[in-house]
Amino acid sequence: MTAVRPLVVVKSGGNAGVDPVGICADAAALTATHRVVLVHGGSAATEALAAQLGVPQRFHTSASGVRFRHTDAASLDVLTMAMVGRVKPTLVTELDRHGVPAVGLTGLDGGLLRAALKRDQVAVVAGRRMLLRGGRGGRITEVRADLLHRLLAGGYLPVVSPPALGADGAPVNVNADRVAGALAATLRATALVLLTGAPGVLARPEDTEPLPEVLLPPGDGAVTLPGVRVEGGMGLKLIAAREALRGGVATVLVAHGGVDRPVRRALDGAGTRVRLAHPEVTA
Repeated sequence: MTAVRPLVVVKSGGNAGVDPVGICADAAALTATHRVVLVHGGSAATEALAAQLGVPQRFHTSASGVRFRHTDAASLDVLTMAMVGRVKPTLVTELDRHGVPAVGLTGLDGGLLRAALKRDQVAVVAGRRMLLRGGRGGRITEVRADLLHRLLAGGYLPVVSPPALGADGAPVNVNADRVAGALAATLRATALVLLTGAPGVLARPEDTEPLPEVLLPPGDGAVTLPGVRVEGGMGLKLIAAREALRGGVATVLVAHGGVDRPVRRALDGAGTRVRLAHPEVTA
């Protein structure tokens, strides 16, 4: 009987410091020894398309200190168009160029990702709490992975992105890092590799060398680390890392997505390894 190859979930960040072409080339090479699921964001593509279409984008900071996009109906349309029409085709065709058959999916396809809508979100504006209504943002409640299992068994590389499917039957925006963490946990991945525009988790934004390891404290909400300024999207990456680790993923890495061989370099020790300060497995 042929041994099942280990599974790696790779998250390609959406900012300008990430090289999606290089990530695809490395993910394609990794398929010689591993099964791979590629999750992608699309912040830069979404903001560019929003500017082109004249759709305002609003960002806020939650009461727990996490920066988030306020997704109204128009913003969700733009995000979906950017993911499905711009980012995903680039990744799928690039993988095909390297001889790897890829299938592009959103969380809507096959009911892959289910989400609960955050109907009322609290943001901190000028030091005061403000209630945001009418948003289409939410959190993942369930991963229905049967479709992914079938694709992986057939030799395909799934390429996954938001949005997810809400309980009301309409799309819901969910954070792509947390999508990657949820998929890694559900699929029992060997490793989750979060690729970003930074070389890893930095103690200070101006640093050039990443911390080799960080220990996440127990609890929920925003992640705070002694002596580390967790800013921007890194906070959500660490939340996603915590969720994956709690779900049983043994190895979670945060590394640079703009270098040569980014996935294999991370697996070989580049970037930051994320662990739980008090290991726990909830799934």
